[in-house]
Amino acid sequence: MTLVDDERGITASPLSGPIPVIPPVPAPAGADPGVVAWVSRIAALTTPDDVVWVDGSRAEQDALIRGMVERGTLIQVNPEHRPYSFVARSHPDDVARVESRTFICSADEADAGPTNNWMAPDEMRATLEPLFAGCMRGRTMYVMAYSLGPLGSPLARIGVQVTDSPYVVVSTGIMTRMGSAALAQIGRGTEWVPAVHSVGSPLEPGQDDVAWPCNDVKYISHFPETREIWSYGSAYGGNALLAKKAFALRIASVMARDEGWLAEHMLIIKATDPRGRIFHVAAAFPSACGKTNFAMLQPTIPGWSIETIGDDIAWLAIGDDGRLRAINPEAGFFGVAPGTGVSTNKTAIETLWGNTIFTNVAVRDDGDVWWEGLTDYTPEHLTDWRGEDWTPASGRPAAHPNSRFTVSAAQSPSISDDWDDPRGVVIDAIIFGGRRATNVPLVAEARDWEHGVFMGATVSSERTAAAEGTVGQLRRDPFAMLPFCGYNMADYWSHWLEMGRRLRSSGGVPRVFQVNWFRRDADGRFLWPGFGDNARVLAWILERVDGTAEATASPLGWIPAPGALDLEGSGVDDADLARLFAIEPEAWLREADDAEEFLTSFGDRVPDAVLAQLEELRARLRAA
Repeated sequence: MTLVDDERGITASPLSGPIPVIPPVPAPAGADPGVVAWVSRIAALTTPDDVVWVDGSRAEQDALIRGMVERGTLIQVNPEHRPYSFVARSHPDDVARVESRTFICSADEADAGPTNNWMAPDEMRATLEPLFAGCMRGRTMYVMAYSLGPLGSPLARIGVQVTDSPYVVVSTGIMTRMGSAALAQIGRGTEWVPAVHSVGSPLEPGQDDVAWPCNDVKYISHFPETREIWSYGSAYGGNALLAKKAFALRIASVMARDEGWLAEHMLIIKATDPRGRIFHVAAAFPSACGKTNFAMLQPTIPGWSIETIGDDIAWLAIGDDGRLRAINPEAGFFGVAPGTGVSTNKTAIETLWGNTIFTNVAVRDDGDVWWEGLTDYTPEHLTDWRGEDWTPASGRPAAHPNSRFTVSAAQSPSISDDWDDPRGVVIDAIIFGGRRATNVPLVAEARDWEHGVFMGATVSSERTAAAEGTVGQLRRDPFAMLPFCGYNMADYWSHWLEMGRRLRSSGGVPRVFQVNWFRRDADGRFLWPGFGDNARVLAWILERVDGTAEATASPLGWIPAPGALDLEGSGVDDADLARLFAIEPEAWLREADDAEEFLTSFGDRVPDAVLAQLEELRARLRAA
């Protein structure tokens, strides 16, 4: 571990240079001396008025929430509608992840790769030091130890984040196993990931605070070699809840590469077929591709049931039995509210019955929450996410497009009884998906693991509005990890290939598939009904795993044989089914050229096996 820790022989300051010995801050009995020393040094740098070690208790949460209600950071939802739920309204300039201010500070720029913003570690430390110096003045620094993954699981990892935002503390308490039990997991020799967060808004004596403190200057900085995260200026989402994307994906992906496992932007579901056989599936979908809906799928075909294990992140490792096992490292859902409604995701709505923090949603006149897509009707009057009066004639969204809900995963009616199994669940299939109006069939099975890695490396979505760029232009998002891979993505593909070699030698290689729910006809009509009917595709996938479903070869992989998909009651006729699986070789050869341009942008680090798959695809298309 590369922390600032005298006991481990590391004497540099938290940012740039040597500092004098700092008396340790008061800490809970039994706290690891290395953690105490690190917290003491961060406190010396940031100069908070007080340091509080978070214990994760309900009483502590209640006190923090009461304080935020008094300061106006939180507004209580009418408890008759949603007990113990609250709405936060962020600063209008602090509403989403700031990818342009997110950096991978690897020692070698090439290790960050072309998809990440890079800054040299020394340069970033020199930039951050004056920002963090005194940044918590007038505030409390909260020390949060947390476990990503079930406490004590061999797949779990421990982090410690300090923050001056009580909103971040309460949200982290929902999203992780946070508190004294996690702190007790850290002993001499335990590896843990340090993260420093500040809203960047110190207070002078007597100065009144604001409801949502933040700073115009923002940095979310990751140091892969030293496993550190430093975030300044934002209090929102992944910028501030550093256990989420910053640790669970960007830093964890580097840890996974070094330690031989996978940290992925994937949901995990448990599926039970009509015979009672249980399967587990991990799936990667870029944004706007139905990821949360798939994680909480309600099948329209009889005899199948789907349960949720995770909706966003999966950590996968080879178990003692030689099979790929996965955990959901998170303990909560941090979901996008707009578009989530009874007609699209009834399970999610049922999860939000209470005990939820909503951020940047609208509030109805009766004190309940509302956002676009929640109901089929639009209220005549709302208080919008900025706290302003709103009517349908206002000409602006009532809820911010990136408004969120934060809720415990255990509260979901679809949560599986093995969602927090410390051993992880055995993964039978891996699915990649994109949003494609053309070309990509409804479902195709990879020919082998290497072909599956090629599918994941080249997955794409088509831009759907002129405001996003040229309509129909492909946007590559390999493995749905484009914003989240903490190192060079070409090396990431190599790591996936190596994992396949290890799995093959242990006899436990999952099947790999690609899906596309969004193909349209010439008039722009969706050819596939989606939502609960996606279970029909999942059923074929798992029957392939079970060896009971028929398939036929295509240039893109194995596709369902005629009659293999259960379409009874789906409304999909033969003509639509043919269009869903139509493969036009010339169009695909053009797409192969686009894929080659993308792959070669990574230079000579692209694995030969991935480039070989591209050439094999071209050969099959020319022969079709």
